[in-house]
Amino acid sequence: MSAGIPVGLVGVTGYTGMELARILSGHDGMNLIRVTSRAEAGKKLSDIYPFLLGMDLGELEITAPDVDELAESCKLVFLAVPHKTAMDIGGKLYDKGIKVVDLSADFRIRDRETYEEWYKVDHTREDLLPKAVYGLPEFYRNQIKGASLIANPGCYPTSVIVGLTPAISEKFIETKDIVIDSKSGATGAGKKAAVGSLFCEVSDSFRAYGLGGHRHTPEIEQELSVVANEDITVSFNTHLLPINRGILSTIYTKLKDGISAQDVRAAYEKAYGAEKWIRVLPEGKLPETRWVRGTMFCDVGLVVDPRTNRLIIVTAIDNVCRGASGQAVANANLMLGMNEGHGLNFAPLMP
Repeated sequence: MSAGIPVGLVGVTGYTGMELARILSGHDGMNLIRVTSRAEAGKKLSDIYPFLLGMDLGELEITAPDVDELAESCKLVFLAVPHKTAMDIGGKLYDKGIKVVDLSADFRIRDRETYEEWYKVDHTREDLLPKAVYGLPEFYRNQIKGASLIANPGCYPTSVIVGLTPAISEKFIETKDIVIDSKSGATGAGKKAAVGSLFCEVSDSFRAYGLGGHRHTPEIEQELSVVANEDITVSFNTHLLPINRGILSTIYTKLKDGISAQDVRAAYEKAYGAEKWIRVLPEGKLPETRWVRGTMFCDVGLVVDPRTNRLIIVTAIDNVCRGASGQAVANANLMLGMNEGHGLNFAPLMP
């Protein structure tokens, strides 16, 4: 094992847990010393993830989650568990002085009533909502550095917020007419067995789901409203792609009069020119999921349609890495005093 800062992972058996294990296996600043799963307790990590065979991390024993044990041995804990479960475990760890990066939705929505309306459960740790920092490094970097509790963003919201922020902050678009068409690979549905996620249900097909009621909607609206300094309502529409990983979001907006394609491109290049993981693609080039697979990149493409006076924004991310586990590691890096890119400099996973 490395001599890095000791960290734990609650919920190691899902896709986000698997991706965290992949990333942390090569991270020399953090030492993953506790991994938990009630269903797989007693097994070695390499028993469920053979890619770790022959590596020190693969010998780590999976245990049942125990807050006291995690608090005694870890400086920071990642929570890769469903909503409702996270607020309980995360709240107890926070109370014990342990830094927490929560990959669920439990601390993303700042208003308790909004959270309960969309997630249909009571929020039992409302006291922590104002203390949680939304973990999108490009926008909350300084707050993340001093935080003890991070609400790791959702995958869809990451692609949408990055795509829209410069246009909204520069007041280039009408905020009352935003339509978001997002498509995700099957890993976005999680690892839990469900008919809709079976190979024969996903392969060679393409379908919409959650129209008008996707749970990421309030998260998107919350963050865009902060940028705009006004309440924003969006039409957010999701689809399931017959691929394993990746999100492609196509965002339709209405340009205000007098705004040119050159104005738009200049604003995006100014906003993201210094950001390592946001790539504003050249004119005529549009994002594809394969070019970001397994990475922290968010690729952004811009098209101004003069016939309709619309700015069409296309973004692509890897939903498991940039949309979840990789972003969680970036947040942890900042919380622990490391460079946010530590351990995250890898090339796309090509076919």
